[in-house]
Amino acid sequence: MIPALILAGGQGTRLNHADKAFVALAGQPLITHLLTRLSPQTATIAISANGDPARFAAFNLPVLADAQPGKGPLAGVLAGLTWAADLGAEALLTVPVDTPFIPTDLLARLAPAPSVACYRGRQHHLVALWPTSAAAILARFLEPDGSHKVRDMLTLVRARKISFNAPQDPFHNINTPEDLVIAAARA
Repeated sequence: MIPALILAGGQGTRLNHADKAFVALAGQPLITHLLTRLSPQTATIAISANGDPARFAAFNLPVLADAQPGKGPLAGVLAGLTWAADLGAEALLTVPVDTPFIPTDLLARLAPAPSVACYRGRQHHLVALWPTSAAAILARFLEPDGSHKVRDMLTLVRARKISFNAPQDPFHNINTPEDLVIAAARA
């Protein structure tokens, strides 16, 4: 069993500070699109988000606050790794909430951990399969102040780059209103 973590803790600054999980695409929140694609791949899913966890109550999933607030998305990954390890899992799949078109075989293709998804040479740092044993390494990586790049952490754990071929980017991020228009045309 490999659980999945939906990373929904971003500020949404380029999307008018919207809570991206609830931004509508084709009449449904982004998080619903992601759950539709993730649920057949794993029965165990949690949400990484700060703020009031009650806003996710309708999804009946654990909501994990950042392990080290203010350290960016890797703080969410660390909370997820700890959660997954407590479940007895050896790995954790992470996916940003603003990537509604992930492949329906993403987990199978990324296994075994550590690995990261790539499309046409571009690495999608947070679409990754992390070994839960990396939690201690990640905690140390986040200790100093400064920049904590996901790319650097993936290098540290020696993540394999897994290429995905498709006519359109399956990891298209919705970061701006323009990205949402493109995604709506695609949906």
